[in-house]
Amino acid sequence: MSDDRQPAASKMNSSIRENLLDRMRNTHQSSERNRMARSEREVPTPVRRTQMRFEDLPEFKQVQTQEAASAQLGIDNPFYRAHATAAGATTIINGRELINFASYDYLGLNRHPHVLEKANEAIGTYGISASASRLVAGERPVHGELEERIARFYGVDAAVCFVSGYLTNVAAISCLLGPKDLVVHDEFIHNSALAGIKLSGATRRLFKHNDAQDLETVLRTVSGDYRRILVVVEGIYSMDGDVANLPAILKLKAEYGFWLMVDEAHSLGILGRRGRGTFEHYGIDPKEVDIWMGTLSKTTASCGGYIAGNAALASVLKATAGGFVYSVGLAPALTAAAIGSLDILESEPQRAAALRRNGTLFLKLAQEAGLDTGLSAGFSVVPVLVGDSLRAVQLSNDLLAAGVNALPIIHPAVPEGLARLRFFITSEHTEEQIRKTVALTAEKLKDLTDRNFGLASIDIQQMMKLLAAR
Repeated sequence: MSDDRQPAASKMNSSIRENLLDRMRNTHQSSERNRMARSEREVPTPVRRTQMRFEDLPEFKQVQTQEAASAQLGIDNPFYRAHATAAGATTIINGRELINFASYDYLGLNRHPHVLEKANEAIGTYGISASASRLVAGERPVHGELEERIARFYGVDAAVCFVSGYLTNVAAISCLLGPKDLVVHDEFIHNSALAGIKLSGATRRLFKHNDAQDLETVLRTVSGDYRRILVVVEGIYSMDGDVANLPAILKLKAEYGFWLMVDEAHSLGILGRRGRGTFEHYGIDPKEVDIWMGTLSKTTASCGGYIAGNAALASVLKATAGGFVYSVGLAPALTAAAIGSLDILESEPQRAAALRRNGTLFLKLAQEAGLDTGLSAGFSVVPVLVGDSLRAVQLSNDLLAAGVNALPIIHPAVPEGLARLRFFITSEHTEEQIRKTVALTAEKLKDLTDRNFGLASIDIQQMMKLLAAR
């Protein structure tokens, strides 16, 4: 281009740029004026505020109360125990090798040579990070391969992977539902689903845990012209270890016409003869379920989450789900590790069979020992209900001292009175480890119960003094 034409081109580009900026500013200013107008209607007079300190938050006060109660009874904090190795059926904490029932490595794949090889190959080819949202520059061939493998595993059209299991529920539900919609969920559904429902603005109703009859009652009494209705359940419930009554829910789906979402976080690789999940467990067509959700951090020894279903669902999520569009792509090494885990899951179904045998044995021995295992069906999750939160924490500490790592679930994660230790079963646990753990749990819990150790033994006045001294 000649020199005499460059100034004209420069002026034209400058004009286009200014016009674009003006349009962007006008759009923003119009939105801001509308927001300010709403704000002025809602708050007619200015209000002077004093900024609250984080130390004054009721949530922080609750943490302090728990710490004071633990201090009075001499209870160590059982959380954030640092593992010095890859944790599976055993682990190392503070230099001690322990039997471990606190990790998700259900099929023992976290250190499997094939999984490590796939991850190392990906690091050598792609580095550590995808470095961008997949929508722009973060797409790698392994992403498409993993999604195709997940879809094929479920027998559906397509899948979408996210960088976090929690984010998967939040992003998918908030993308598909809005203020004109309704979500009906099991009362024990995971917090991530509740967060997604809240973000969506949809109306929320719950039904009694794993009670299809109560779900029908809720559906029958639904009033309002809802645009979309979603029912959310878990395949294996993460806190209780029981299995969703999927056949009964599908009968209701045929009658009441809703979308059904099944969270398979603790079901993939566990349920069904080949570990394909809840649909194989019941022998149903996987396409009868609209949305299969799961995580990559349990059976597949990686990190992240997925949604599987029909092609249109996948397209909508990839185009509009904020947690996908505006988030970095799943790290290539984690993606490849999940692919490697699926390789082993498909080629070695005996691992899923071994896990189910171990779960059945743990449940049987625990019940014979008089332990309260709640609703557990004896698969990947077996809780031992303790009731008292402080007693559950001390039971965890006593087991740690005896060589077993199992973590408590306490209020507010569960209601006070339903505190428990949650045991994650793997295919790699030996019969000896299971028998020893159950026997120790029964022994230590009996000792705590006989001593009435827990909330009832707290000196309230002494605890208040501890709180006042902080």
